Amino acid sequence: MPEAVGSSPWRVTLPHSAEAVPLARALVRTALAHLEEPAHSHTAELLTAELVANAIQHTDGEQPIELVVELLPTGCQVEVHDGDPAPPGDLAHPGSMPDPLQENGRGLLLISTLSEECGHRPTDQGKAVWFTLPTPEAC
Repeated sequence: MPEAVGSSPWRVTLPHSAEAVPLARALVRTALAHLEEPAHSHTAELLTAELVANAIQHTDGEQPIELVVELLPTGCQVEVHDGDPAPPGDLAHPGSMPDPLQENGRGLLLISTLSEECGHRPTDQGKAVWFTLPTPEAC
């Protein structure tokens, strides 16, 4: 996982409801506007929306969801923290993802395919699922 340099990450606790998705997209858009060469903002918003929607759908409604956005010298990293320690699927191996024509599982396939790197890690409260995107000039 890349390390941030210089700046503190943007952090926000989101409601455990559908209203969290547009709030998360707006935070990512605002954070990326601070980069000289913004990372792929539309892609970052889409992938963030997928992570937040998954956290809402697959975790207990009592558990908080936290969004963390770090600006990196080469792009950005977005993490969504939730209270469920179960892994979200195998983000590192897209071939093991569910069939993209099935109703569920396409979000992880999008994240794995469109991000530069992605994964998950355990936290004290559950897990964090993350992805990184490069700046356009780093592509």
